[in-house]
Amino acid sequence: MGVVQIQPEVASALADRKPVVALESTIITHGMPWPENLDMARRVEGDLRDEGAVPATIAVMGGQVRVGLDETSLEALARTPDAMKLSRADLGACIATGRSGATTVAATMICAARAGIEVFATGGIGGVHRGAETSFDISADLQELARSPVTVVCAGAKAILDLPKTLEVLETLGVPVVAYEQDALPAFWSRDAGLTAPLRCDSPAEVAQMIAARRALDLAGGVLLANPIPESAEIPHDTLAPLIAQAQQEADAKGIIGKALTPFLLARLAELTDGRSLTSNIALVRHNARLAARIAAAIVREGGR
Repeated sequence: MGVVQIQPEVASALADRKPVVALESTIITHGMPWPENLDMARRVEGDLRDEGAVPATIAVMGGQVRVGLDETSLEALARTPDAMKLSRADLGACIATGRSGATTVAATMICAARAGIEVFATGGIGGVHRGAETSFDISADLQELARSPVTVVCAGAKAILDLPKTLEVLETLGVPVVAYEQDALPAFWSRDAGLTAPLRCDSPAEVAQMIAARRALDLAGGVLLANPIPESAEIPHDTLAPLIAQAQQEADAKGIIGKALTPFLLARLAELTDGRSLTSNIALVRHNARLAARIAAAIVREGGR
């Protein structure tokens, strides 16, 4: 058996040229508490199925990359608080030591591309952290977007980040940053980051055509599609900004850096917003999944994969 195991349903869908959408797993192990994490994972997979796509949640379990998790594996992962948080640098070590781990955006893109999956739905990508000019804390997600040919459907970069610097790095790396149905760049819980997106698309067909054109030009890397959170679930940027600043100050005081920083900030914001940020997070992930399924279907119609 190889390092990458593709679940039979996912393998069959890929072989039959049906829409398949990858899902990350750190949102399950590091982004939400039990049992909300399992409920969210089930709901997102259900949203994809409702839109006619096959879900492929990706994780490493027992030293093997799993592309697609059955119900038993999904629950086991949701109940694993000590799962490794895997990016490009950690995948090989996790596999070699036979451990289990959850894939970040970067690691999910790597595994999805290896399996032949072109579309991936998530909440938000990592990026340039505040104070990166001294900490050099920049997510590997950005570099992976310039490498792996996967379209990432998200609600933008996480609002806890330095968004102007994140956008600048993506531009430098040549990653298309596309806002969906608006000109403003969304910022995770907020529909408008106060920045204009470099590009805009207004339908799944437009996105699929852009991907096909990039493929024809043999351009490396993927596409970042920023899908604004539904208005009913939005938390305005002005409301969040002081809370994010407070959470960051607390993280600085505690010396929390690196991979532990994002989970800490997300958990602290959930407390500071009385759970509202968590509810909004679930809403935006589900919203992104539905759009990702439509894009995956459009890619199939365009002759992709």
